[in-house]
Amino acid sequence: MREKSETLPKATAKRLPLYLRYLNMLNDSGVQRIKSNEFSEITQVPSATIRRDFSHLGELGRSGYGYDVPYLIEVFDRILNTEEEKRIALVGFGNLGKALKHNNFRRNANLNIVCVFDNDPAIVGKEIEGVMVYPMDRFSEIVEKEGIKVAISTVPSKYSQAAIDEIVKGGITAILNFAPDRVNVPPHVHMQYIDLTTELQTLIYFDENYSQVFPSK
Repeated sequence: MREKSETLPKATAKRLPLYLRYLNMLNDSGVQRIKSNEFSEITQVPSATIRRDFSHLGELGRSGYGYDVPYLIEVFDRILNTEEEKRIALVGFGNLGKALKHNNFRRNANLNIVCVFDNDPAIVGKEIEGVMVYPMDRFSEIVEKEGIKVAISTVPSKYSQAAIDEIVKGGITAILNFAPDRVNVPPHVHMQYIDLTTELQTLIYFDENYSQVFPSK
């Protein structure tokens, strides 16, 4: 298998978390083996693209047999796992922000939300649930002091661009944004969007179409 240190094509790397999500759903449903054309129906990624993506990682399956789901999960888990600590800034401390901070990536001890930011005068400068809430105008100062490499934004869409601008100004180049509307960032900044509505629609699609994709189940 390709070593983790080797660079995957950017498009392939962006699809790996998507593949892993569906593989875990398949595994939870008791599916042990999947062919690329079946996986394509679920992921809405062309089967030729899936095979090409998988080929970057070595010999993961066999022609006519398909892929072992548990083995693919093991491979993708290993590739996507962060072995070095990534210190994370959380921007937006509403209900979603508090839930993320409370959970704080318990399944991976190397991902840590270490500071929180907001512009709400009712909470800025206060310690809430064990964390100090900093104002956004101190973002650059705090992230440099804390060695922050990644930021998560839970700011609503109408304020998202302003929040992302401050994050980028602070030198952060990896941002996870929970506002579904796209924002403008420089080419060197890597953005990932989480749209909970789309995620729910995807789940419903999977649930309603599972028996059609795998009629033998």
